[in-house]
Amino acid sequence: MVDSPRPDDKTLVCRACRGDRDAFAALVERHYGLIYRMSARILGDSIRAEDLAQDICVALVAKLPSFRGESRFTTWLCRVVINAAYDTRRRDNTRLRLEREYAETDALLRADDAVRAENSAWLRQALGSLSEDMRLTVLLVLDEGLPHGEAGEVLGVSEGTVSWRMHEARKRLRILAAEEREVIS
Repeated sequence: MVDSPRPDDKTLVCRACRGDRDAFAALVERHYGLIYRMSARILGDSIRAEDLAQDICVALVAKLPSFRGESRFTTWLCRVVINAAYDTRRRDNTRLRLEREYAETDALLRADDAVRAENSAWLRQALGSLSEDMRLTVLLVLDEGLPHGEAGEVLGVSEGTVSWRMHEARKRLRILAAEEREVIS
């Protein structure tokens, strides 16, 4: 019994393009090592190279019709692998950049939260140094958002008194902040 000659790549590509699964399997089996080795060299990671090699083999079904036979099949296949590997690296770099940007943004937000918490703690402490009447006025106007007239009704004082208390509270808080800055400097 004489072994029939092994079909060349172009023959296998033509048959695979016509739907011959055995021809496609033979092509993949013949060139899988090349696909994997090139992927590993470009990506520098055997696990990612294995994933990429498998992805290329799956995508090869759709890409085969673009092989025009103007060069050797392996030349064309190398270009497919290089393009796929570069695409993978670009996606990885984009993902890493986005992760880095997210981490930086998250760190800034946490820092902002820490500053807000610190400012809030300072403000609570500073408000504690005000008289009870001023504290209640500030609470109703700033925290509850009541207009001066309504805050006056709640407190049993005139709108003008509420306005004066708010002015005095702001002035007192500015003085406390300035004193604290002097202590820190």
